[in-house]
Amino acid sequence: MTLLTEDERAALRDAVRLSAVALRDANIPFALCGGYAAFARGGPEPHHDVDFVIRPQDADLAREALAGAGLVLREPAEDWLFKAYHQEALVDVIHVLGGEPVADQLLDRADEMEVLAVRMPVLTATDVIGSKVVALAEHDCNFSALLPIVRALREQVDWEQVRARGKGNPYAEAFLFLTDRLGVTPASA
Repeated sequence: MTLLTEDERAALRDAVRLSAVALRDANIPFALCGGYAAFARGGPEPHHDVDFVIRPQDADLAREALAGAGLVLREPAEDWLFKAYHQEALVDVIHVLGGEPVADQLLDRADEMEVLAVRMPVLTATDVIGSKVVALAEHDCNFSALLPIVRALREQVDWEQVRARGKGNPYAEAFLFLTDRLGVTPASA
């Protein structure tokens, strides 16, 4: 894990606030996801980036809103997100999550919460953990980064739903086997 300087941490936190306010002011349905959503729910504070989910049909409007708030946009090779930067702090704006387009149902489940002094929708703990578990793959299989998040949010998660989402993904199944054996998650029936 890379330790952030105070300026880098401040830039990440500002990126959360600036992005949420810009999306909200543009009336774009969105939710905080990823590490900062886990942080809002009691997990460790992330040190890499900020993630938001939006519907695919709102991507162009979201680009305009974030650019208008002073963030610098970048288009990656992946077609399921775009990237925005506040100083060096990265904001991923995701419109396809876990291979599925972000839908109203996902956003409707989000809870309005105060995060770093700004009210914003935050994905449920089940959706946060579910999306992180299904993202585990051969080239992105960092159990050590996910374990503290799962430990912190475990009582807020519907584990049957997470297991159903991860079924058939050997990395997800291995991670859940490990957390079961460690007593972090309830063993499946």
